[in-house]
Amino acid sequence: MIVRVVMLGIFVLLPEMMSAQRILTLDSCRAMALRNNKQMGVSKTKQDVAANLRKSARTMYLPNVSALGGYMWTSKEISILTDAQKAALGGLGTNAVTGLQGALGTIVGSLPAAAQAKIGTDMATMAGTLNQTGQGVVDALRTDTRNMFAGAVMVTQPVFMGGAIVAMNKMADISEQMAANSLEAKRQNTLFNIDQAYWQVVSLRHKERLAESFLELVKKLDSDVQKMVEEGVATKSDRLNVSVKVNEAEMALTKVTDGLVLSKMLLCQLCGLPVNEQVKLADEESNNLPIADVKAVPNMEIANMYRPELKLLQNTVDLSKQATNVLKAGNLPKVLLMGGYAVSNPNTFNGFEKKFAGFWNVGVMVHVPIWNWGDVKYKVRAAKGATTIANLELDEAREMIELQVNQKAFLVNEANKKLAMAQSNIAHAEENLRTANLGFKEGVIASSVVIEAQTAWLQAQSQKIDAEIDVKLSQVELQKALGTLE
Repeated sequence: MIVRVVMLGIFVLLPEMMSAQRILTLDSCRAMALRNNKQMGVSKTKQDVAANLRKSARTMYLPNVSALGGYMWTSKEISILTDAQKAALGGLGTNAVTGLQGALGTIVGSLPAAAQAKIGTDMATMAGTLNQTGQGVVDALRTDTRNMFAGAVMVTQPVFMGGAIVAMNKMADISEQMAANSLEAKRQNTLFNIDQAYWQVVSLRHKERLAESFLELVKKLDSDVQKMVEEGVATKSDRLNVSVKVNEAEMALTKVTDGLVLSKMLLCQLCGLPVNEQVKLADEESNNLPIADVKAVPNMEIANMYRPELKLLQNTVDLSKQATNVLKAGNLPKVLLMGGYAVSNPNTFNGFEKKFAGFWNVGVMVHVPIWNWGDVKYKVRAAKGATTIANLELDEAREMIELQVNQKAFLVNEANKKLAMAQSNIAHAEENLRTANLGFKEGVIASSVVIEAQTAWLQAQSQKIDAEIDVKLSQVELQKALGTLE
């Protein structure tokens, strides 16, 4: 009872499950593929990197402000005076009084005792005063550089750098253009791959329907021949021939069905969907694909304008030229404006002081290269050689793309011709099959002739499907060759 309820529920929900099958158009597949493609994400990130590098290059024109600070401890301090000089200055008064007393000893000895006492007192006072003055000089000349602090704020403004800054900014602009062109190339490759996968699925689905129709035809013929064998108007050999054809039709249907499943897996993977998700394409069930009958004309002007590969090669040439300009700047003078404020502790602006004090400064720095043994010259020659190589590669690419554009335009026109012939063959094959079936019913045509007519009909239908898909794909290939795939 439970099993019956479950089976009943499955049959009730089956139509809803089938109706919930995702239907995809070519545009929706393209949009999902562009969002899912990892290389597109890499290219977009590279574009952001190039944009930031371009902004960084612009800052080279602007002043650069930097701050510098430092502290140093030393085990000994710097001394301007020797130890003997310090001792001499510290005993300046004592030495002076001693010398004076020696020079005036006889004169002072002849004076009254009160005068001698008065002179002795004055000399002692003078000695103390001079000693203090000398020690003050020693103390004033002490540097005390065991703890040193220093700091500065500097501003530098490039005035002329030999054209290197201008060239580097142009290189940054070109790099950003290269990133954009690389992204466009990845986008067109993604669209090309998704278009191929989409039309491959459509082609296999049409061939699956064709294989189902052909299987019904041969099964109907097999049933008719079986009845004729039973009535004695056909042989067992005729029946076996038809049975073999039925088996071949079943095998062909199995192959195309398997191919369709695998192709849908690839399409889902490109779109970022689970590979086993059941999807249905908008063009699967159409009997005739909408095809614009346009005569393709090769136009290299369009290819030169839009083909991202050519733009990338041109960017490489331009980048190489600017790299040469950067190298040439190595032989040109460079001028910088500088300015800032510097502080130190101790400082020497008012003797030696244990406090922070500083000064403003402004200056110009000029760097003129004189001799480098031809280093820059050789580098410039090498860079010019790289530019020559890039130009040759660009010319070669233009020639190859011109050939490619002409080939793809030719294939588009040929695909249109093949489609017209295939559509004409369909009418003949259907009429031939109708006549064979009618003759077989009247008994005037053998079953082998009907089989041949059915096979011819199958081949004509298959050629029509291939021709329609070839037209679609050749148009896409031409757009990619021209760089106009949207």
